[in-house]
Amino acid sequence: MKAAAAAEETPLSALLGRGLGLLLLWLILIGPALGDLPVGLAASAAGVWASTWLWPPDGKLSGLGIVRFVIRFLPQSVAAGLEVARRAFAPTPDLQPGFTTCRSTIPAGLARDSACAVMSLQPGKLPISADADGTLLIHCLDIREAVAEQIADDEMSFRRILQQGRADA
Repeated sequence: MKAAAAAEETPLSALLGRGLGLLLLWLILIGPALGDLPVGLAASAAGVWASTWLWPPDGKLSGLGIVRFVIRFLPQSVAAGLEVARRAFAPTPDLQPGFTTCRSTIPAGLARDSACAVMSLQPGKLPISADADGTLLIHCLDIREAVAEQIADDEMSFRRILQQGRADA
């Protein structure tokens, strides 16, 4: 019921754009096999339907912000993964795991949840929970690192994805 109402509020061009984007992602991941295309179309349609529940009709993303984020995220992720592997496989691992807290500048909602999900992909730190006041509980492999600064940098990069500074999208 809610998805139908949200779909009515979302312009057809936005729904088609979402569908084409999801189909393109499908083709990149699975390949352009003609026999798989019906499944890709069905998965894209299901993704568009789900997006009407999860994404507000007026939510917009910055293409340039996404590109800048990916350019920052991928090398950072590889470097962090190599650093974690180096520490974990050292004869005497130089790790001091634990929990720390830091303040999120992104308002509660889909944007903060998405930012935390992306941050969880980075090796070495994992957002565990977020309080209503924006306090994040982060599990770290090394609490001696400047986790709050890393989170702030990640959030600033993530905010650039949100078009026109929207943080509540």
